[in-house]
Amino acid sequence: MVVDILDLLNTPVFTLGAVPVPISDLIGNICALATVYLALRRNILSWPVQILGSILLLSASIGAGLGGNASRQVVIIAAAVWGWTRWKAAKEEAGEVQVRWGTWKERIWLIAVLAAGTAGFGALLDWGGWSWNPYPDAYIFVGSLVAMVAQGRAIVEFWFVWLAVDLVGIPLAISGGLLFSGIVYLIFLVMVIIGIVDWGRRSKQRISSPHDISADVSRPDPA
Repeated sequence: MVVDILDLLNTPVFTLGAVPVPISDLIGNICALATVYLALRRNILSWPVQILGSILLLSASIGAGLGGNASRQVVIIAAAVWGWTRWKAAKEEAGEVQVRWGTWKERIWLIAVLAAGTAGFGALLDWGGWSWNPYPDAYIFVGSLVAMVAQGRAIVEFWFVWLAVDLVGIPLAISGGLLFSGIVYLIFLVMVIIGIVDWGRRSKQRISSPHDISADVSRPDPA
């Protein structure tokens, strides 16, 4: 039955540049765009929409033979559940999701996890033969996870991580035969830049000092 569902979801609905676009890739990327738009508006619905989109893109990644990207969707679903609870708690306590700039400690952590995670997971994908392009595939997987953690903490740097992921995701998706996903990544670039400007403007806090650590997304920013 699972195979039948995957076959249905991966049925092409149209071709783009002679490349077939499956149902899962089409609707999944529409959900992904909606997720970014809702995140831009700090709307808590961005999380359940992301879960739905990830389920569909999981199917598309399996069909395209992108093991790292498929694994990424599974982890994104789990991270989205976590982020959903964080934003829900923030809204209940403060009435809205308050964004802020990350601390230097948080920034170093984001970079370190992205670098180490890409190296480790890329080596695993290469060893198991689970991806035809293991290290870029691993970079997108780890980068997406790091971005979602930053998004859950409502720090502006979340957008910068997504920007770094998009720059690799565009050529990888296109070379993997997911041309529609590549085009969506281009749209993401524009939305991410808007997100950086908007969240940066909304944050009342200037760039944090290395010792100013805020673990709670609902904590009011200092004046």
